[in-house]
Amino acid sequence: MSLTRRSILAAAPAAAVLTSGGVALAQGTQAAPAAAAPGSQQAPGFYRYKVGEIEVTAINDGFWNRPLDANFVKNAPLEEVQKAQERYFLPTNVTPIPFTTSVLRTGGRLVLIDTGNGNSGAPTSGTWMTNFKAAGFDPAQVNTIIISHFHGDHINGIRLKDGNAVFPNAEIMVSAPEWGFWMDDAKMASAPEGLKGNFNNVRRVFGPIAKDVKQYEGGKEIAPGVTAVAAPGHTPGHSVFVVASGNAKLMLLSDTSNHPALFVRNPDWQAVFDMDGNQAAETRKKLLDMAASEKARVAFYHAPFPANGHILKSGSGYEYVPTQWTPAI
Repeated sequence: MSLTRRSILAAAPAAAVLTSGGVALAQGTQAAPAAAAPGSQQAPGFYRYKVGEIEVTAINDGFWNRPLDANFVKNAPLEEVQKAQERYFLPTNVTPIPFTTSVLRTGGRLVLIDTGNGNSGAPTSGTWMTNFKAAGFDPAQVNTIIISHFHGDHINGIRLKDGNAVFPNAEIMVSAPEWGFWMDDAKMASAPEGLKGNFNNVRRVFGPIAKDVKQYEGGKEIAPGVTAVAAPGHTPGHSVFVVASGNAKLMLLSDTSNHPALFVRNPDWQAVFDMDGNQAAETRKKLLDMAASEKARVAFYHAPFPANGHILKSGSGYEYVPTQWTPAI
């Protein structure tokens, strides 16, 4: 019999002989035990890998199904964006935006790169602390928190909605240009209405600890093996990080790209979240070029979990190639 779609479909019901009472068992066989009840949750969302001697743990914070409308990509027709999502087997009515932070064991310190949504995100997010603890960590163990930029999904994990601080022993480091922008009262007063909520949230998170927050500049090593790189456009002080140990290198690209199926493949596209879309696109292309030419491992905050892989140059754009999952660290 030739292998066709019809023959495959026809063969499936022939595998079981039905009787009026259900499935007849072959002579001498025993009934199978009842099936396990359907699960309602995935396994804990953490994934470890090494960059030289530095241990990196990706911590998943769930996702947000953002309704896909004409505003999401500011400089591309909605139909084109829908086709791009369909090409990657994504729905065409929403864009699933994942959230993944990184935890580094480096130089005898525990370092967080961003802190997730806390309890202020979408109903499908907010899994960060559960996954962080499942990975064997405790908030009191954290020595340093490095923030890439001041959007809520990166800073709200520092302070919950009730005002409680989460990491009692951690120093907090932020980009000096990012701090200068969002903590400027004059900029807040003149900001468009759509940005005022973020100005207020920045003050909610950092206000009680403002005198203790440390500021970093691009081009400086800010933790053992971790160098900050200025990557403006998404926000004025948006930063990415190069993690290096021996001959190994990881580029933590923060929000250089939103979902890579869209913005890595189409680097000139500008997301609604990019405050300066032209600058964000130029920054994106420079960093993707660097990652591709150096064959460096990359991690994106908004890539599908475990959110790390490599970049290939492909025509006028790039391709994101996820790293193969492995049980070895």
